[in-house]
Amino acid sequence: MTERNGREAWPPELTELLRKVDKLRRSGRHTEALSRMRQLTETYPRQVRVLLEMGLTLGIWGSAPAEALPWYERALELAPGHASAQLHRALSLARLGRHAEAVADFNALEAGSFRKALVLHMKRAESLEVLCRHAEAERDWTLALAEEPGNPWLLHQRASVRARLGRLEEAVRDITDSLAASAREGEPVDAELLRDRGVLRARLGDTAGARADFEAGLAALREGDPPGLADDLRNRLQELA
Repeated sequence: MTERNGREAWPPELTELLRKVDKLRRSGRHTEALSRMRQLTETYPRQVRVLLEMGLTLGIWGSAPAEALPWYERALELAPGHASAQLHRALSLARLGRHAEAVADFNALEAGSFRKALVLHMKRAESLEVLCRHAEAERDWTLALAEEPGNPWLLHQRASVRARLGRLEEAVRDITDSLAASAREGEPVDAELLRDRGVLRARLGDTAGARADFEAGLAALREGDPPGLADDLRNRLQELA
């Protein structure tokens, strides 16, 4: 089979074969999907998409990032800079705790004008936080918010890192905006967010505001909230007494 740009031409039959594998994965038949993928990698060892799909079958559908990593590496050897392979290698590295390597991959993706900017900024921010590179993480949460303005979860993440940087007033504003955004979306009040804002207000010396948040948090508790949250809120109220 002839090659184009260092890659083998795409065999038409592969499209349907991979579609069948994906159907197996989505129906929960992981063992059968993995068996078929192994056969495909033996038959088409230089098809980048096949190598990538093998990695996805192991890493995403099989929750085995360590086993998936070599397949992403093989794909990148055949197609250096392949965006999907590089993204999933970065995600696997992060899941394995190899955050510095993950950040390097995310940086390379950004330099190549990766189209999924929201995913890149979110995941790089998470790795940067683990590495205690909080100023860079704050930058990425801000960039993620530029992609999805007003996202309550993103606002909470930026608030957390801003608190670590000592930017308490900005962190309070982010949590306030997060609570408002959730309310606009019809979501119930998040007791954890109220607790976190109360903690920040207490650190700022706003005792009345902190007390109001802790009391509102207790009133907002619902089934499924983290164990111990109610006790934490009560203890914090007692500390303010």
